[in-house]
Amino acid sequence: MAIPAITPARIGRPPKFPDGESMQRVIDGYFLACAGEPVIDFESGEMKLNKSGQPVLIGSKPPTMSGLALELGFNSRTSLFLYEAKDEFVNIIARAKAKVEEYAESRLFDKEGSAGAKFALSCNFAGWREHLDISQNNLNINVNTDITAEERSKLIQDLLKKRDMI
Repeated sequence: MAIPAITPARIGRPPKFPDGESMQRVIDGYFLACAGEPVIDFESGEMKLNKSGQPVLIGSKPPTMSGLALELGFNSRTSLFLYEAKDEFVNIIARAKAKVEEYAESRLFDKEGSAGAKFALSCNFAGWREHLDISQNNLNINVNTDITAEERSKLIQDLLKKRDMI
């Protein structure tokens, strides 16, 4: 009697996107929505400009990894990061992440957004961690040369006694 061939069953839910093009359309829509809409002067029909000459936008919001993940239908940005492992989506997601990273990086140069940008970059992107280097090589000891050898010897003895007490 022949044993029937066993085929691996598909486990898990079906993919959120059948192909890269459908994902790219949603990503493009997300970034377009983040840009907002220009405010149009009712009388002249022209865009209103701020004092820097840039269009005044309504409904604009910063692009974020969490916002992108939610727009794509994921429950968290971690789910989006895991989806990036799929060959068909790796470049699409990497490019979208680069756009979010570029926005956050540009905010490092303005007064209002730099703290939030640092936090977003350190949480979402490799290579943006702040670290503190502590070195013992920069220890400066000033020696008072206006004292006698006996006084210097006594000061050293006192310091050694205090060190031993600690």
